[in-house]
Amino acid sequence: QVQLVESGGGLVQAGGSLRLSCAASGTIGSFNFMGWYRQAPEKQREWVASITSSDTLYAEPVKGRFTISRDADNTMYLQMNSLEVEDTALYLCNVRRIGQSYWGQGTQVTVSS
Repeated sequence: QVQLVESGGGLVQAGGSLRLSCAASGTIGSFNFMGWYRQAPEKQREWVASITSSDTLYAEPVKGRFTISRDADNTMYLQMNSLEVEDTALYLCNVRRIGQSYWGQGTQVTVSS
């Protein structure tokens, strides 16, 4: 089992920055996919960014503003700059390896105008 804990969310004004973290614990091993998703009220969960051994990808709305990274102990980060009101959502991390997928509980990001 893997436990994921997100942190770093909060309330920020438009144009500001936040850095989210996703810490993994338990039977970690290696993950072949680590990603961030977000879910705004009354909207479907959407993919934000992901990182694999070969690719780092971003959804179009966040390209150029957000940066995903990971470190050697499988902690994943999402640096979010130039935040917009439309970025307001619950941000969740997801990690995967063959046959397994794990989600965290999420961290709330609220961007005020």
